[in-house]
Amino acid sequence: MLDRNIREISADNLLEEVKKMKDRGYRLVTCSAVEQNENLEIIYHFDKYFKTENLRVSFPKNEPIQSITGIYSCAFLIENEIQDHFGVSFKDLSIDFQGHLYLDQLSDIRAPYCSIHINEENGGKK
Repeated sequence: MLDRNIREISADNLLEEVKKMKDRGYRLVTCSAVEQNENLEIIYHFDKYFKTENLRVSFPKNEPIQSITGIYSCAFLIENEIQDHFGVSFKDLSIDFQGHLYLDQLSDIRAPYCSIHINEENGGKK
């Protein structure tokens, strides 16, 4: 079932809104990220007593976004993974692998690992 309980927020209000979730007793479940042309969209998923709340923020991929690790320390793994996969950066990330959560420091491979683009013309067929 598709969870439609997603609230749009601005990158400027991210920490304020995440802090409200923490103060209301919600736990951070995970984050989902998806590219939208030149932007990255992150959905933060929270849970309390089997009720989910979701916050969606969209921001330019070339600009860093604020880390939420000061509020939910467990987010460091999710945020590092998003850095690795999408080539974005988080400000004030508590433990920052700088794009090397999965890759060795000597690896020539850099984010994004894989980028898929769907051709909207011809019904998405290539």
